[in-house]
Amino acid sequence: MSSLKPIYVLNGPNLNLLGQREPEIYGRTTLADIDKLVSDKAGTLGLAVDCRQSNHEGELVTWIQEAREKASGLVLNAAAYTHTSIAIHDALATLDIPVIEVHISNIFKRESFRHHSTVSPVATGVICGLGVTGYELALDAIHRILTTN
Repeated sequence: MSSLKPIYVLNGPNLNLLGQREPEIYGRTTLADIDKLVSDKAGTLGLAVDCRQSNHEGELVTWIQEAREKASGLVLNAAAYTHTSIAIHDALATLDIPVIEVHISNIFKRESFRHHSTVSPVATGVICGLGVTGYELALDAIHRILTTN
C-alpha cells in the first residue's frame, strides 16, 4: 500500500473557519483537528494524505487537475462550491481515481439551495451529515476501492 500516491483531501471556502463558524451546524472541531484526524486515520490504513483548503474556486480546480497525476484518490468537501461550481464538476469528470464527496452537515436538512450538488454526479460516493467522521469514512471507502480493484 505504501507505493500508492497520496490521497488528496481538499476543503473549500469558509472551512478554514471551522470551530468558529456556525458551531451549532458544524461543531467546534477546527480544520487543523480534521487534518490531524485524517492523517491519523490514513496512517492506520497505510495511506498518505495531502490536506489542503482554499477559498478560491480556481485553486481547487488546479488541485483537482493535479490529482490526475499525483493522487490515488480524492476526498472533497467543496463547501458552497458544491452547489454552484460547474468548473469543479468538469475538473472532477477528468479523474479516473476514486472521489468521495464529504459534507459535515446533512445538506438535505438545510436550505433548499443546498439540496443540489454539482459534485455528486462525478463522485464515486457521497457522505453527508455524519460530522467530521465523514472524512474517516471517506478514507475507509477509498482504501477499500484501491485494495479490492
